[in-house]
Amino acid sequence: MSNYDYLIVGSGLYGAVFAHEATKAGKKCLVLDKRNHTGGNVYCENTEGINVHKYGAHIFHTNDKGLWDYVNQFVEFNNYVNSPLAYSKNKLYNLPFNMNTFYQLWGTITPKEAKAKIEEQILLFGVKDPKNLEEQALSLVGKDIYENFIKEYTEKQWGRKATELPAFIIKRLPVRFTFDNNYFNDKYQGIPIGGYNKLIDGLLKDIDVQTGVDYFSDKKKFDKQAKKIVFTGKIDEFYGYKLGILEYRSLNFINEVLDTDNFQGNAVVNYNDAEYEFTRIIEHKHFEFGKQAKTVITKEYPQEWDINKEAFYPINDAKNQALFEEYKKLSLQEENVIFGGRLSEYKYYDMHQVIASALTSAKKELS
Repeated sequence: MSNYDYLIVGSGLYGAVFAHEATKAGKKCLVLDKRNHTGGNVYCENTEGINVHKYGAHIFHTNDKGLWDYVNQFVEFNNYVNSPLAYSKNKLYNLPFNMNTFYQLWGTITPKEAKAKIEEQILLFGVKDPKNLEEQALSLVGKDIYENFIKEYTEKQWGRKATELPAFIIKRLPVRFTFDNNYFNDKYQGIPIGGYNKLIDGLLKDIDVQTGVDYFSDKKKFDKQAKKIVFTGKIDEFYGYKLGILEYRSLNFINEVLDTDNFQGNAVVNYNDAEYEFTRIIEHKHFEFGKQAKTVITKEYPQEWDINKEAFYPINDAKNQALFEEYKKLSLQEENVIFGGRLSEYKYYDMHQVIASALTSAKKELS
C-alpha cells in the first residue's frame, strides 16, 4: 500500500515548489535527493559567515509580481542588482554591452557614435546567412565586441571553437545605448536575505525529506511508496539511457578563503581571455553586502561532461534535441509520473521559470 500521494525525486526548486503546493492541498509527499542536502543547485554553504553559492551564482529576477510575492512569503529578498564586469586584454569593462562598455572600448560618448561604430563593423565583418556562432556574433555586433567579450569566453564555456558552434546559440546579443549596468531588465531582482537555503527550508517545512538517497538504487521499492512520482532528474536516466545519452556541459568550482575583506569589489567578474582556464570569479559576500573580515571567492571552470559529473547546461543542438523528443514521447505515455525541471525537460531554465513551471504543473495536477 502507498504511504504517500507523491514521491518527489529531487529537492531543487521544481521539486520543492511542487511538494509545497501538494502539501498545501492536503496531499502527503516524500522528497528524495541524491545529494546530502536539499535545494539542488541553489544550495548555499556557510563559510566564514558568508553564504557561498555552491553550484554557481544564482540571482533571482522576474517581471512577474505574483512570482516575486510567492518567493518573498518564505524569505525576504534584498535589493541586490546584478552588474557584472568583464576582464579582457588587461582592462575591466561593464556588462551588459552598454554605453559604459562602448566608452571603455572606443571612447564614444553619444549613442549615435556607438551605433555608428557597431554598424560600420557589422558592414565590414558580418555575413547575410551566418553558418556558425562566430559569423552570427560578427553579424550582430561586429569585430571589437566579438573579439573582446564573446569569442574566447564562449570557446571556454563550450569547449569548442566558435566556428564549430551552431549560430543559434546566440539568437541575439543585448546591446544598450544607455549608461545602465543592470544586467537584467526585470522589475524584481534580489537575493534571499540569509541565503537560498531559507527559501528551500520554507518550501519543504513539515514535509518528509530524505537526503543522500539515490532513487535509482531501489527504484521499485521507492515507486511502491507513492501513488504518483514527480521526477526532476535526467529524463534519459529515468529510462536507463535506452535510447542514448543526452549531452551536457559540466562545471568545476574551486573555492578559496582569502584573508582580506574585499578581493574584487564586485560579486561577478568574467575572465574573457583564453589564458585563464576559468570563465569567472564569484565573490559571494557582495550578493548580501557582507562586511565579514574574510572573503570567499569561487573560480568557475567549464568542463566536458560524462554521466559521473554534474549536468549543468544542456547541449541543445539538433542531435540532442531530436533524442530528447524521443524520450519526451515515452514520458507522455506515463500515467503516474510527472516530469519537470531543467534535467527532465532538457532545457536551460532561470529560477523564476522553474518555479513558474512547477506551479503550473502542480495547479494542473491538483485541480
